[in-house]
Parts: sequence; structure tokens; C-alpha cells
Amino acid sequence: MFTGIIEEKGTITEINKQDQGMKLSIRGLKVLEDVSLGDSIAVNGVCLTVTAFTDQTFSVDVMPETFQATTLSQLRIAATVNLERAMSPLSRFGGHIVSGHIDGKGTVVHRKQVDNAVYFDIQAPKSILKYIVQKGSVAVDGTSLTVFGMKDSHFTISIIPHTLDETIMGTLAIGSEVNIECDLIGKYVERLLTVSDESAPKQNLAELLQHNGYM
Repeated sequence: MFTGIIEEKGTITEINKQDQGMKLSIRGLKVLEDVSLGDSIAVNGVCLTVTAFTDQTFSVDVMPETFQATTLSQLRIAATVNLERAMSPLSRFGGHIVSGHIDGKGTVVHRKQVDNAVYFDIQAPKSILKYIVQKGSVAVDGTSLTVFGMKDSHFTISIIPHTLDETIMGTLAIGSEVNIECDLIGKYVERLLTVSDESAPKQNLAELLQHNGYM
């Protein structure tokens, strides 16, 4: 589990692409302070397992499903990526619940400077937008952000200077693709509302709530 508070920016040092997957080596500093084999590190929001490490780099495997479903397949040598170690029991919970399991990709369609903030409009498919709510949380390339605005085809986020400097958000331009992870709680609620217990009477949760005056 992650919080969406990026710890540092890393650099891709090696890419070994296979037919449907790849191996990555990434240079970092802070995330290597207490690293062990098998640890989870989120790379641009994607939860990956450390398979090898030195005092300056760590290696991860990207399996075919992740290769296809995320922007990791677009990485090149010297590319900069967001890095975050898995949350520890004593960590401060500064962001929101982030699993590192990407729901899909979005595209930056507009970028605008407004005083000390930068607004990004991110276009996404309806399968993602249905989980996006005004003032709700979303992880973009692993960064925990608040939804600033909503439209039929995109959502808007507002980025402060600190986040622009400390993450790869500052490098995003119109046309850039990003990894999106929706709020986990919303997905669980949808599941509860649409799947009923086979052993219970044939009435789903939405019908039950409506029948008892809660909806």
C-alpha cells in the first residue's frame, strides 16, 4: 500500500524489453536507504517488486499485463520517474489509499498556469471517469491529487509549485500519457451495490437501501 506522496524522482538507467514485458533498472537515493529484495516500490504509480539492487540502483520486472496497461512501456533510458516506497506502519498518511494497481491511462489535453498553480485537464475513458468525483482523490503517475473539476470526457487537477518540482508532473505537456488509479473505496462500493449474496434473498444492496428509505 502507498500514500501517493512521492519520495523522490528516479532515473531509468537500463531497459531490457522482452516480447510482452521488460526489466528496468532505476537510479534512486532515498528509496534505497532501507531496501530489501522483494520490497514494493511504486514507479510512476505502478507497484513493482525489487528483484536486485546496488547502492545506487534497483531492478524490477514488468509483466505483460502491466506492460500493456500502463505507460511504463513508453519509458526510455534517462527518463525521470516518480518513486515511492510501500507505506510502513509508522508512516504519516499524507495522501490517500493507493494500491499501485493502475486502472488505466489518461492523456493531458490542456495545461494552464493560474497564479502559483498549474491546471491540467486529463482525458480518460468512461470506465475510469465513473470513479472520479469532484473534490475526491485520484492518483496520477502515483501522485495523490484532489479532483478540481469534472467534465464528460476529462477531469481537472491543480498542482502547486512544490509538487511540480518534486514529481514528474512538471514535465507533463499536452499529449502526455499518464497512469491513473481511481479511489479504491469507490470501486468497493460499486462492487457491493452490484453483487448480491447468493444465500440471501434476491435483492441487491441498492434495492435494500431504497426499500428502507436510505436512497
